[in-house]
Amino acid sequence: MITVPAPPYVPAHGLLRDKRVLITAAAGGGIGFAAATRCAEEGARGLYLSDIHPRRLDEAIAALKAQHPDCEIHGRLANVAVEDDVQALIADAEEKLGDVDVLINNAGLGGSRRVVDMSDEEWHKVLDVTLNGTFRMTRAMLRRMQPRGRGVIVNNASVLGWRAQKEQAHYAAAKAGVMALTRCSALEAAEFGVRINAVAPSIVFHEHLRKSAPESLLNELASREAFGRGAEAWEVANVMVFLASDYSSYLVGETISASSQRA
Repeated sequence: MITVPAPPYVPAHGLLRDKRVLITAAAGGGIGFAAATRCAEEGARGLYLSDIHPRRLDEAIAALKAQHPDCEIHGRLANVAVEDDVQALIADAEEKLGDVDVLINNAGLGGSRRVVDMSDEEWHKVLDVTLNGTFRMTRAMLRRMQPRGRGVIVNNASVLGWRAQKEQAHYAAAKAGVMALTRCSALEAAEFGVRINAVAPSIVFHEHLRKSAPESLLNELASREAFGRGAEAWEVANVMVFLASDYSSYLVGETISASSQRA
């Protein structure tokens, strides 16, 4: 299988100029931090990052402030599986930045376990962060965006919401739920001028993924992609930025597959 290397990093085009963006699970080296970086590069006037890892969150905020001194950047520890955390997060983001224009629901939790061996706790933990957390953040943000008559929500789904993979029933069910939540909530929000869409990545190599699955499996999955490689986190972040920008003004409830699977 021939591997086609990733293209050069795409330069910014000011797609989010003067926007204020809130991103969950934005610390570390995954999609969330890549999205935060791209939002700052695309001209966001303010960023608010949340995560459950204090050291990684502090490091992410410090790195972004150093790279983008013109962007106002704040952060807070928050667990999207806890309603009080969600309420405090959104209240503090709006107090610090003003009205949040864009919410990127990136928080999710995975794992590998066959259904026959899966405990109720494992099932509920993945769904509570990945699906219920997206619901909680969406509900809280819509209560602020809808009265203003504007705003954008971008959800992080997965191609496993469509496809089958062994030992991923809990994660796939959660991501399929995120897709359905995106479609239904988007129709409701559209009446108020708020747009909700999602991106569905296939495989993205980053430190969090490498901790959750054997390298042999990850390489096998990457080999099935048309380019013979997994996506770079910034390639998925580019799709998020597009969905957050005015370039996607007519998209309602869509899930865009960010994958290079063979047709």
